[in-house]
Amino acid sequence: MNQIDVFTLGETMVLFQPDQMSPLDSVHYFPKKIGGAESNVAIGLSRLGHSVGWFSKLGEDPFGSYIYKTIRGEGVDVSTCRFTSKAPTGLLFKEQLSPEDMNVYYYRNGSAASMMAPSELDETYLSRAKILHVTGITPALSETCFETVMKAIEIAEQHDMTIVFDPNLRLKLWSEERAKDVLNEIASHAHIMLPGLDEAQFMTGKESVEEVAESLSDGDKTVIVKLGPKGAYIHSGNEAYYVDGFPVERVVDPVGAGDGFAAGVMSGLLREESLETVVRRANAIGAMVVGMKGDIEGLPRMEEVNKYMAPSQDQRDVKR
Repeated sequence: MNQIDVFTLGETMVLFQPDQMSPLDSVHYFPKKIGGAESNVAIGLSRLGHSVGWFSKLGEDPFGSYIYKTIRGEGVDVSTCRFTSKAPTGLLFKEQLSPEDMNVYYYRNGSAASMMAPSELDETYLSRAKILHVTGITPALSETCFETVMKAIEIAEQHDMTIVFDPNLRLKLWSEERAKDVLNEIASHAHIMLPGLDEAQFMTGKESVEEVAESLSDGDKTVIVKLGPKGAYIHSGNEAYYVDGFPVERVVDPVGAGDGFAAGVMSGLLREESLETVVRRANAIGAMVVGMKGDIEGLPRMEEVNKYMAPSQDQRDVKR
């Protein structure tokens, strides 16, 4: 069997997001899209030229079929996904009142994805991956989803895979106490962590960027703290430094920037680039994603990223 670059798992929902910025109770038309952190990352990686496998459980309904075909159409391998008639595919509504004011409404309680179980993982398939990508969303869906994530981590460790963890804190899905315990448990297994500053503060109880990164690094992990338009902070081994972000003239939709960032990081790691180069491109991808409405619509291909980054390279050359 051929090796794949990245394996990820999690829930993807059908996303309904109006074109206009308006309260949902005054909206009458909802374009249909998809939304899910892990599939966003999978699609982002596929567009950047990598082979990706995505696992989930979908309802045997038109929405499940739509998600399956959409992700498969993006070049992501969905062959290990499961379908069930016992629960529906989850739904998600976005309400955008301004570029910075976004509300998200989930209809995912008891969804098909929440029924994922460890026994449904294909160990032979998963072990073919170089990287396992997990988030803190999947274990929040149900106890069996938590067990499935931990089983995936166990398989990854047995096969010396790199484990990349994005906490992706969603307090709408579980209690603060349970979230903190589980996120830190998963973090103890991760090789690379990609928290936002608020997530890192939640997990560690520390305040400053430097403190949270050092605490999460635990001496041997690479921690990359996402700082939005300010860029990111890297703590890896004896190195610790900031990487500037890219200015964004107009934020259209802030959701999905972190997923684009994660895809950029893993793409660079697979290309064996320096951490600074990796994170700089990831910052660029995050900036590109917020300029377009929808979770996956702004995820770029490599030639688009290179073109986007070219002006900043030209400016650095002029300064020399």
